[in-house]
Amino acid sequence: MYNILIGGKAGQGIDTTVGILEKLLKKSGYNVFTVNDLMSRIRGGHNFSLIRFGSQVILSHSRKLDGIIALDNETVELHKHELKPKGFILGDSSLETQDERVQKIDMNEMAKKLGNSRVAGVIAIGALLKIFGANLDYFNDVIKTFLDEKYVDINIQAVHEGYNSVENKFPHIQGAFGDWMTINGNQAVALGAIAAGLRFYAAYPMSPSTSIMAYLASKSEEAGIVVEQAEDEIAAINMAIGASFAGARAMTGTSGGGLCLMVEALGLSGIAEIPVVVVDCQRPGPATGLPTRTEQGDLQFVISAAQGEFPRMVIALRHHTDAFYQTVRALNLAEKYQIPVIILSDQYLCDTSATVKPYDLSNIEMIKPAAEKTGDGEYLRYRLTEDGISPRLVPGKTKNLVAIDSDEHDERGWITESADMRIKMVNKRMKKLEKLAEELQEPEFIGSPDFETLFVGWGSTYGPIAEAVALLNGEHGGKYAALVFGDIYPLPQKMLLEKAARAKQIVNVEQNATGQLASLIRAQTSMVCTSSILKYDGRQITGEEIVERIRATASERGI
Repeated sequence: MYNILIGGKAGQGIDTTVGILEKLLKKSGYNVFTVNDLMSRIRGGHNFSLIRFGSQVILSHSRKLDGIIALDNETVELHKHELKPKGFILGDSSLETQDERVQKIDMNEMAKKLGNSRVAGVIAIGALLKIFGANLDYFNDVIKTFLDEKYVDINIQAVHEGYNSVENKFPHIQGAFGDWMTINGNQAVALGAIAAGLRFYAAYPMSPSTSIMAYLASKSEEAGIVVEQAEDEIAAINMAIGASFAGARAMTGTSGGGLCLMVEALGLSGIAEIPVVVVDCQRPGPATGLPTRTEQGDLQFVISAAQGEFPRMVIALRHHTDAFYQTVRALNLAEKYQIPVIILSDQYLCDTSATVKPYDLSNIEMIKPAAEKTGDGEYLRYRLTEDGISPRLVPGKTKNLVAIDSDEHDERGWITESADMRIKMVNKRMKKLEKLAEELQEPEFIGSPDFETLFVGWGSTYGPIAEAVALLNGEHGGKYAALVFGDIYPLPQKMLLEKAARAKQIVNVEQNATGQLASLIRAQTSMVCTSSILKYDGRQITGEEIVERIRATASERGI
């Protein structure tokens, strides 16, 4: 498995270079995992991408580098300490660094001679492929998917110039992932929504959620979806609720700051029992925070957002395959239970690209709530039922009056201040949780059945935790395991209590400052985590970091 970094300033073409390279690597059979680290500015600053590729499935990034492609001097100075002992730095001959690991080629001069200074990045791609022993068999096909036909020939010349300017340095590794697909987390969510029959999506642009809307808009005509860019987040969620009331499967997406504005409408969904799915692509807060960075700071917020009590479900996405199938499931659960379902993603998962097995559409089911056949009789929208789920009619498709209200209401949907009816309606809504509990998915267990240390995590910490468990078990012979939650509220407890009972220590791993999952576990089960590994600097934790923290703790204890 290899790991390279491409760095420079915003505006130097890093995105295009990385996009071409990751597609070439995947076509060549590699499994590819790409992380982007971007500053919140249009030009300048220091941006970089990490591309990890190899012959095995990759679920996380690494900061231990085999190579650096430096488009400026700052990239060398900031990242040279992350190079492995046999690592290299590839850059233009104009680089001022004297680091002995730098391999300089005249990328800019070559590009000028070819007649287009913008092909310097493609020259670097050619050099990189040669260094890792890959070939150029797929370049011609790949470059045509990125550029107009008139620019193809010059880029073919450029990649050969780069390829011929260096020597092979690393042994070639063969992968078998050419028929898989490379996709980022937001695209996976959007595809899941399409597969689940989404018909309406409204949102206001807010990073890192915006690309869900952009992708759905690009496929809207083919998929039969109305995509609306609303004037703000309040309008977006209310549009989605309105579309859902009218019978369309509906979803909205935002980040934490936008979700703050959606809170009142979330309560409307709860009391009016109108299904809606809200995707919260977390970034560090509060307020504007770090717009292009990652964090898991919204868990406690989304569990209790909006005043009063009503059933909801919170699902945290763990990886790119999970993102697709859980989005399908979220839309189905929202429809079945007539509740708001909140999907928690984060910037790391949203923007990271991974190579995944093509999604299986054969078993996808679109759940439709049972509609009551009332004939000419009175329709009770909120009829009291054993499971709390009332048959739902769509206005305009029935002769019956379909009444809803944000005030407390009776079975007909008419406003009431009856104390007795208030109790019945609260109980009716909360009874949905009893049946929903039967559908909860237990956290995924990773590691040795003979563990002594149990990690608990949620969402996108899945990949780093899985890698840390594998590294630690390689050193210590199977003393480590983990539970990583997807369904997170209501909290599935069976496996947690079973595994925790045999653990000598329980360590929660989270991307926040307060250990929000650990707090939820303590509140729900009275179980207390032994210690925490927390990171909240806006950058995703790696498997190596978790291992280092465990080693440091063991050293402090004299173990």
